[in-house]
Amino acid sequence: MSKRVFVLAQFKPKAGQEQALFETLKALEPDSLREPGCIQYIVTRQIDHPSASRNEYPIVFNEIWESAEAWSAHGRRKQIQQFFETQVQAETGMVADAQVTAYSDEAENYDAPVFE
Repeated sequence: MSKRVFVLAQFKPKAGQEQALFETLKALEPDSLREPGCIQYIVTRQIDHPSASRNEYPIVFNEIWESAEAWSAHGRRKQIQQFFETQVQAETGMVADAQVTAYSDEAENYDAPVFE
């Protein structure tokens, strides 16, 4: 088990904006990968495959951070804040909707004392 944080940041682009949004998100990769605590930061796009279903969020960041603190620091970076302000929150942005979800590989209370 670890203190790592696994993040899926899913984006639903506005009509006709999928490729432009993908390229904009791809441009965030290099600086994010250099951040302390960043283990993985990869933007991916949905593909058709017989073993997979499709959903409304065709662009997804797959992120792994050493800790919740490292992920929080990432979210405070001006480049990331500017992206969310201009592309997600602004009416003129390319994103129709976004979902950011964090996961742990630790079971709940996995390190709790065991009493017999």
